[in-house]
This record gives sequence, structure tokens and C-alpha cells, in this order.
Amino acid sequence: MKLLRIGALAVASALTLGLAACAPGADGDKTESKTLTVWDPGLLTKKTDDGAVADNSFLNIAVDQFEKDNPGVTVDVVTLSGDISKDAAQFQAASIAGNGPDVRIGYTGGNTVDYADFLEDLDGVFSEETMTDLSGWNTVRAGYAEDGALLGLPYGGGSYFYVFYNKELAEKAGLDLSTPPATWEDMIALGEQAKGKIGDAVPFWTPNQEGYVGAWVMAALVGGQLGSNAFTDMYSGKTPLTDPAMVKAYEAYSKLYSLGLTNPDAGSIGNSEQLTGFVQGKGLFMVSGAWENGALEEAMGEKAGVFPIPTLAGSQFPTALAGGPNVSVSITNYSENKELAKKFLQYLAQPATIDTYVKLFQTEPSNSASADTSVITNYYLKSEAEYVSKADAVVYPFDNVMPQSVIDLFYRLNATVYTGQTTPDDAVSQLQEAYKAEKSD
Repeated sequence: MKLLRIGALAVASALTLGLAACAPGADGDKTESKTLTVWDPGLLTKKTDDGAVADNSFLNIAVDQFEKDNPGVTVDVVTLSGDISKDAAQFQAASIAGNGPDVRIGYTGGNTVDYADFLEDLDGVFSEETMTDLSGWNTVRAGYAEDGALLGLPYGGGSYFYVFYNKELAEKAGLDLSTPPATWEDMIALGEQAKGKIGDAVPFWTPNQEGYVGAWVMAALVGGQLGSNAFTDMYSGKTPLTDPAMVKAYEAYSKLYSLGLTNPDAGSIGNSEQLTGFVQGKGLFMVSGAWENGALEEAMGEKAGVFPIPTLAGSQFPTALAGGPNVSVSITNYSENKELAKKFLQYLAQPATIDTYVKLFQTEPSNSASADTSVITNYYLKSEAEYVSKADAVVYPFDNVMPQSVIDLFYRLNATVYTGQTTPDDAVSQLQEAYKAEKSD
């Protein structure tokens, strides 16, 4: 592993006012000389396409400010590979040996909950004001239970799943999307109306080889029916994975393909081609997430629009929004620097610090109720932040919640259900059996 440090940019000055509480007191108290080791898989260091740490890495900027406010402290940021399975195995092996990091940055949900044996319970670390101010705590509690051990700090508002549309193609098809379709069925009807009117483009550009698009759609369609706890209730066993809501969602999702509204080779094109194809005008609609914001604005400016994945007609939660916090910051229970690590997490949890994270990357809103929304400048994120604030349910997705073996199967089934190779009933039965097998181990 290579230790990677980047000097602070001018934007670090934006942190100073909001972080005054972290500065040494007037009595001249100073933190004892210590080194805090942080492992990050590129979530807060935001790797560039060539694998290097970005010049505007939020984590390195934040670390620089923390060191300034705490003389004698050195924070070493170790940037991992970014491969979820590889990084998780590396953390587990190091934790068993007791020589892992003081602070581990990972994904919320299963990527945190599955490693509860190595993580410090953070209940009591954050003030009541912080606990009330920030959202997403349910995604990092053991077993997703309200009284489960607090295994991490949920960081940022997270990525949510949306439908992006090409405004030029919408106009060519005669569609007015100034008011988004209210239901999934309405959106399919728009796709059918556009078919044959947009040249060589298809209504729904869908590279779906890995099954990721299916994961985003299923989160919205099932969540609209069952609400915010749709998948955490499946994890706990309260709701079976064979619930009719799952079958109904798979049936609706597969209609895009069976009705000929998508590219015929959807099952053999990888997700890496999704944004490129959309920018090239291969489809009117693209189902993806807020992580596309920066590249999309750079490539198309304001020539695309965005709205949440619509729910099924008759859904109990018609404006449900699927997604949620992606990042969890945890402290290992074997760390020899727990108090310093807690101070670091308290510093990260300040609204001003999170505002800087939002300002730098423009891919997700803050998870602080005290957020400064003026830092949002991205054309697409401005709309998305409004949708987040108006959602009647925020649905934490299946592939954030479930054990990894079940998630892997889920992705494969999403791809084959879409192309008609697997029936919805068979798919949910397979998922239920995989879940039972995982729980019995």
C-alpha cells in the first residue's frame, strides 16, 4: 500500500470558520503527538480515471485542516484499490491480525454491518444535536435495528437513482417532460410514443450486462410499494424476498425489453458504456444515478433533464426515492487511538465540513438538515436536491442491504429477467433460497 498525501487547496479556507470548534483552546492545550491511520477505497479521496488521487480530494483537504487545528497530530491516508471485494478482504485480514487502520471508510449497509466484529460502537460519540441534524444513521446500525450498535458515521446525502432524458430527442418525439411522468406506466407510455420518432435512438438506452440498472429500478419500484424499510425488513426476515411487490416490480421492469423500447443488445453491453452512449444520443431516456452529474454537465450542459424513477401506479409511496448514503466512516475496535479517531469523526460530522464535500464534488446533497444549499452549483444536482427534499419515502436499496452473495445473485438475475431468460417468480425464489443459505451459515 502506498501512503498518499495531497496538500490543501484554497477551498480548505472554507472549512476554517465552521471548524473553529476543533481548534486548540485559548489555554494553549495541544493534542499529544500521534498518528491516525485512515483507509479509504477512493470514496472520500475520489480517485481520477487513471487511478490517481484527485487534486481536489476532499479527504486530504479535510485532513490538512484537522492537522492544523490539532498540532502534533498526523493523519496518514491510505488509498486502497477501490475494488469492493478486494478491499473488504484486505480489511478483514488486517483486522483479524489486529493491524488494520484506526479509521475505516467504506460503504454504508452491508459493507459496514458485515464487519461489526471489528468496529467500535459509536453510540455516545456524537452530540444529540448532531444525531438529530444528520440523516442516514439507520444504514450503519447493526442489523439495521433502531437499537443496534452504531457502526459508522453516514457521510453525505448519498446517491439517488434517476431517469435522465435528452431534451432534443424529447422535442423530436413531441414529448413535454417539464412535468415528469407520475408513474412507471406513464413513462413506458412516453417511450412507446417516442418509438420510431427519434431516428436511430431507442426510447431507453440500457447497458445492462451487469444488472446494475435493474438494481436501481427495483429499488424504486419495490420501495414505492413497501416504503423506506422495504429491503431492511427483508434482511431482518420480516418480509420475504418472494413478496408480491418483488414479482410485480420485476414484471414491470422487464416490459422495457419485451415491448422493444430498449436497445436489443442491452444484456451484452456493460455499464461502462452507459453515459457515453447517452451523450452520443443513443437513447431518449437513461436510468442511472447522481454520480453522472459532473460528467453529464460537462458533456451536455443543460441539454438533458432529470427526474426520479417513477413508481408503479397505485403505489403506497408515489414519490419514493431510491438510494441513500453511500459512505460510512468507522473506528476499529482495536485502534490504539480511539479518542483521537472520535475527535476526527466529530470534525467530519460538522455541517460546514459536509458542505465542503458537497461543494467539491456536486454529486450528492448534504445529509445535514443545517446544510448550506448555496454550495450546490451543478445543474442536475439542483433538481435532484429538490426531489430528495420532497420524497415521501427514501428507500435504501437491496444491494446496499443484503449479504454480498445474495447481491451478486441479484445482479445476475436483474440482467436475465430483463431479457426474459428468467421469470420474475423464479428470480425471487432463487433470491429467497440464497438468503436462507447465507443466514444458515
